[in-house]
Amino acid sequence: MSAFMSLFAELVGHIADLLDPLFHASATAAAIVLFTACVRLLVHPLSRAAARGQKARARLNPQIAELRKKHAKNPEKLQKAVLELHRKEQVSPLSGCLPSLFQLPAFFLLYHLFSSSSIGGDANTLLDHTLFAAPLGGRWTDALADGGVFGAQGLVYVGLFLLVAAVATFNFRRTKSQMAANPLPRGGDQQVPGMGAITKVMPLMSFMTLFTVAVVPLAAALYVVTSTTWSAVERAVLYRDMPGTAGVLATAG
Repeated sequence: MSAFMSLFAELVGHIADLLDPLFHASATAAAIVLFTACVRLLVHPLSRAAARGQKARARLNPQIAELRKKHAKNPEKLQKAVLELHRKEQVSPLSGCLPSLFQLPAFFLLYHLFSSSSIGGDANTLLDHTLFAAPLGGRWTDALADGGVFGAQGLVYVGLFLLVAAVATFNFRRTKSQMAANPLPRGGDQQVPGMGAITKVMPLMSFMTLFTVAVVPLAAALYVVTSTTWSAVERAVLYRDMPGTAGVLATAG
């Protein structure tokens, strides 16, 4: 693990060296943004597949409603019939989770890299690299202790929080609008255990990013902010033809 982290630290350092003529002291922060973009590009085929799956599930709602009428008195048969319909149409109810799951290793790599005082037995010099005035190895609590909310470091976090809040608000409105246009059929949570609970909290998930940004090292927070912003733009494009999306995009524009 130590050798792997050393290689990853070297990779981040090399990317930062390439970006140094443009970004100078913030070159490592720019390298993290570029690294995040590369990860998102690699995951993009999964995102496209998830979009196709969600559109397919929306198209199946009328058929599921018919199955529910047919098996109204037999929940077991209903569940089997719905799962069979999903298999027949090659639709996975959980396909939308894959893009997020495949990004977790990249996030934890950055988290570990910028939380460790040493890498491969040597001092971790990346911790002192900055995004403007804020060290990439620091956290929001460190910024509050050094100048407060509107100090030099604190303002970096204020900017990140404002960006996350704007993206989260856009995601909240888009998700609510899509769910209203494509409601989960009554009893639909029987298709997948826990789906009903997930559906209720889904519109609020984007706001949890604010908490993540506040508690992880700034480098990991930068990954989260970049990835979340990418997701908002990507989903707006991939789901633009889904019912309930057009109104949100028009209002946001």
